[in-house]
Amino acid sequence: MDSGSAMLRIGELSRRLGVSADLLRAWERRYGVLTPARSSGGYRLYSEVDEHRVRVMQAHLARGLSAAEAAQAALRETPALGIPAPSTAGEALTRALEGFDEPSAQDLLDRLLTDFTPEAVLRDVLLPYLRGLGERWERGEITVAHEHFATNVVRARVAALGRGWGRGAGPRALLACPPGEAHDIALMAFGVVLYRSGWRVHYLGADTPMPDLIRTATADPPRVIVLSSTDPARLADLEPELRRLRGIAPVALGGGGATGELARAVDAHLLPGDPVTEAERLTTLDLNQS
Repeated sequence: MDSGSAMLRIGELSRRLGVSADLLRAWERRYGVLTPARSSGGYRLYSEVDEHRVRVMQAHLARGLSAAEAAQAALRETPALGIPAPSTAGEALTRALEGFDEPSAQDLLDRLLTDFTPEAVLRDVLLPYLRGLGERWERGEITVAHEHFATNVVRARVAALGRGWGRGAGPRALLACPPGEAHDIALMAFGVVLYRSGWRVHYLGADTPMPDLIRTATADPPRVIVLSSTDPARLADLEPELRRLRGIAPVALGGGGATGELARAVDAHLLPGDPVTEAERLTTLDLNQS
């Protein structure tokens, strides 16, 4: 990958930018701001494009943006040479999937996941694409066949990123969608980010009966129980069950169907942002306090 002429070790890049190497690695891992090459000895080597992108990110941070927002802005404004920026790759993905061209879509996803972190690809390409896909279907601009084809391709790729996510010795998260909720890719993406942060994921997925969720949580209490819904109606009548779950482990509610009112009523954490950012935030929360 040739993304700029000068190749720097992370120590030199850190000195030039006045940013610690640990923070640079975190920005690379979480946001895909840096896209290093590898030396023959296996060292990460950073380019002038990487340096410039971090400087742009620093400028946005100085303006008061959050790290996630500043990173997204930097990626939009300074794509690596020859590499599509994550925020614009959705157009190519749309053309491929809506043309039922799975090979091209898979090639694009392979390239994105080589050049950017899974977190960046999920947050800046796949999840925005799926939101737009759903909105276009509601407006009648695409057929059910298009929506199903595209969703299944994306879902399979997100699922592959979570392969093995139940292994390890980290804290365990129990993830589920409530009864009637069929849209689970955002929750799956949330689980992928937790997994990449060292958590173990027990994934129950779409349309999970509440008695089954309660039994699973009771048998082996997790560190946190996360429910995601796109529709407030899916959660509105579940206060008794949510309170029961809260008696087993901390509960977090995410998706468009999660409201602050319900979270307060059942003493749960509210996850109001995008799944990637909220998964990263969850790892820093004191889960014993709502």
